[in-house]
Amino acid sequence: MPFAKIAPAEVVQMRQFNKKLAWMPRFKIRNRVTPRVIQALLRMSQLGGDKQLARHGLTAETRVIKVDGVAVPLRIIRPQGKIQGIVLDFHGGGWVIGNAQMDDAFNLAMVKACNVATVSVDYRLAVSTPIAALMNDCLGAARWLLGNECEEFAGLPVIVVGESAGAHLAAATLLALKAWPTMLRRVSGAVLYYGVYDLTGTPSVRTAGPETLLLDGPGMVEALRRLTPGLSDAQRRQPPLSPLYGDFSGLPPALMFVGELDPLRDDTRDIAERWGEVAQVEVHQLPECAHGFIHFPTALADRVLAYSREWINERIHRLPR
Repeated sequence: MPFAKIAPAEVVQMRQFNKKLAWMPRFKIRNRVTPRVIQALLRMSQLGGDKQLARHGLTAETRVIKVDGVAVPLRIIRPQGKIQGIVLDFHGGGWVIGNAQMDDAFNLAMVKACNVATVSVDYRLAVSTPIAALMNDCLGAARWLLGNECEEFAGLPVIVVGESAGAHLAAATLLALKAWPTMLRRVSGAVLYYGVYDLTGTPSVRTAGPETLLLDGPGMVEALRRLTPGLSDAQRRQPPLSPLYGDFSGLPPALMFVGELDPLRDDTRDIAERWGEVAQVEVHQLPECAHGFIHFPTALADRVLAYSREWINERIHRLPR
């Protein structure tokens, strides 16, 4: 099921949407006040959000699990029929905004198309918590899901999915799981959208010009430093904090997407090259696409998400590795 060639009409539509994006403010991490305001607005916009699930006959369970004394909230959506696999989902938001509920629309589509249960991690945010603690939340959720405590999902294949900062947390979690080989072997694949894999900034981040869309490209290196205070660049490059420099042996196959207009494009291309030395990696750089493109109302975004669901279906129906 190869990813179909991108049609000229899809590129034209994306260019037209980019004209609207150019008028929008860029996402910046320059203080701790703005993320808190955005987070409050996000939660207000989500009031009554469970009605969308109810229209499809589904509900979301909020469960708080504990691993090594740390409580981690999870949002779980189950299909109506037999569960074929599990998607462990890490939301985006630059580590400073977002929550598990914001992925409901994507997770609903996966639940219906793939007969999977989605487990979305409501990790703490970096406005008041170090990134290392966020990573511990995500690793704790993975250990709970893949270990003996989660009897409901025992033996089912697991696909890890992450977007942007969530893709960073997904990759970091997989690298950390190398300490638990039996758990890691249950992970059948990873789907990663335009992640941040070098917290010192890859070349495409460091050379990003003022014309970047959605993200404030020129300010990204300083933003990454603000998120990792007290660390030198050498320390920031240490895996799993910067997954790009990790040991990928034992990791599962991966599907990756990034836009050619994304300042983070080198992050995806570089990690795909290194990961691909030890496992099957399929990577797509999409023309005229900016960071966050899977949220845009375009045919290309819809096709990328549909292809991702096909890829997940293929992985969960394969024999265990």
